[in-house]
Amino acid sequence: MTSAPFASAPPGSGFTTPELQRYSRHLILPEVGLEGQGRLKASRVLLIGVGGLGSPAALYLAAAGVGTLGLVDFDVVDLTNLQRQVLHGTADVGRPKLDSATDRIRDVNPHVHLERFDTPLTTGNAREIARDFDLIVDGTDNFPTRYLVNQVSVLLGKPNVYGSIFRFEGQASVFAHPAGPCYQCLFPEPPPPGLVPSCAEGGVLGVLPGIVGTVQATEAIKLLLGVGQPLIGTLLLIDTLRMRFRSLRVRKDPSCPLCGTREIRELTAVGAACGTTDPASEGESPGRVREVDARELQKLLGRGQEIQVLDVRERFEWEIGAISGARHCPLGQWPAAVEGLDPAVETILYCKGGTRSRQAAAMLADRGFQRVGNLTGGILAWWRDIDGEAPRY
Repeated sequence: MTSAPFASAPPGSGFTTPELQRYSRHLILPEVGLEGQGRLKASRVLLIGVGGLGSPAALYLAAAGVGTLGLVDFDVVDLTNLQRQVLHGTADVGRPKLDSATDRIRDVNPHVHLERFDTPLTTGNAREIARDFDLIVDGTDNFPTRYLVNQVSVLLGKPNVYGSIFRFEGQASVFAHPAGPCYQCLFPEPPPPGLVPSCAEGGVLGVLPGIVGTVQATEAIKLLLGVGQPLIGTLLLIDTLRMRFRSLRVRKDPSCPLCGTREIRELTAVGAACGTTDPASEGESPGRVREVDARELQKLLGRGQEIQVLDVRERFEWEIGAISGARHCPLGQWPAAVEGLDPAVETILYCKGGTRSRQAAAMLADRGFQRVGNLTGGILAWWRDIDGEAPRY
């Protein structure tokens, strides 16, 4: 083991001797040195979300010596998080993520100052939260918040270090920088609700957010130091099944209403997508579809009346567990899977969380089914409220 290169802190360096020892491998890098490490110590980075992407990003930003980390999250640790969210451990299940994240980050580097925001990011608070930070690292998992992060980044002039994950593939870039495009230049509109499943619906390889979140931390550090070539105007595509990394050039759109024409001057909410629920429309379904909660479905089944219950999940989900008497009609096999169903019989559909089945129910209503319902909250709600002994996934 080599000894630390500093016997004591140089006068006026702004660092204690333990800090210089901690950051010694940075200090010997010509691109960092004492001046660069001082920039990191003086920097303020806002991290939206301390889940899959936020975990590695927070750990490495803290270890690198970023002086202040702002953490925005209002969720609690769930057992299903632990496959990928390495900020949290088994003992943290049920705790607020901000609490377990705080403990872990302080253990990694007690010199980092943490500012906690135990709240969802909204149009009402985003400006106030982000105002005093140098850049934003987007660790969100849904489109509405992702568009909001992009908006506040552009309107406040804060670079947006973007990352996203799905199954075995990830993306990373730097948006909202004066030299490049914003997220809305690349994706002017979010996909229709239910088209892109969330990680809870579609799954994600546990190590993938580690890769993407570490890339985000790297890009943030490069921006703070002013070194290298950040992913400004470049979208990095990661395919872990083939272990391929590709880069695509992304140009700024002069007609973008946010960073181009500047028509958007205030934060605006973007509708629900990617398996999320827009609070303004919770409980509603498209077309002639009604929402049915788990207890109502239990009553319908208990009356013995004719009812069709359809499970639209994938085969592996069906094999984990299903509602007794349901018919397996995976979406990937439609319309063949629903052939022979009686359009006049009341039909209730469900999936894991209620998003896929809501869209499938609307499709049935469009095909002439007269009484169609969607199980609110999906089979997770059924297991929670009705069948407490069933497995979870």
